[in-house]
Amino acid sequence: MQRVVILGRGGSGKSTLAARLGLITGLPVIELDEHFWRPDLEATPPWQWAAVQRELGRAEAWIMDGDLGPYDVPDVRLRAADTVILLDFSFWRCAWRAIRRSRERADFWWWVWAYRRRSRPLLLAAIEAHAGDANLHVLRNPRTVRHFVARVTTARASGRP
Repeated sequence: MQRVVILGRGGSGKSTLAARLGLITGLPVIELDEHFWRPDLEATPPWQWAAVQRELGRAEAWIMDGDLGPYDVPDVRLRAADTVILLDFSFWRCAWRAIRRSRERADFWWWVWAYRRRSRPLLLAAIEAHAGDANLHVLRNPRTVRHFVARVTTARASGRP
């Protein structure tokens, strides 16, 4: 686990998981939102976003945290990943977390609402096409996340990668 991509619906806990894994593994965490959104929440154009990801992905090891929905170009980071984590939580859990976190725009809520029908199938196809050799972990609730984190912690403590 040297190049980790974390994907999932808004409010699923991608950043929280990335921070926890960063502490456990010592891998640097790259929050993609910080590199993608311009002032006034203007999206980076796709061709430019692909170039930014290629540059970020040149590092030897990292955890890239982010899913930018319809604005995203995930194939760039998926090609570089050895591990892909998809947080596939329910709409209600993600909506509750997002409401508690901050105010969001209407396009964010549409993406969260339609995630399982629209974004998830496209992501799974992109993972299959561009990260076929990567280890895929689909985590569907907080309990499975806790178990995954515990396995990573145990593996690191015993000296396994």
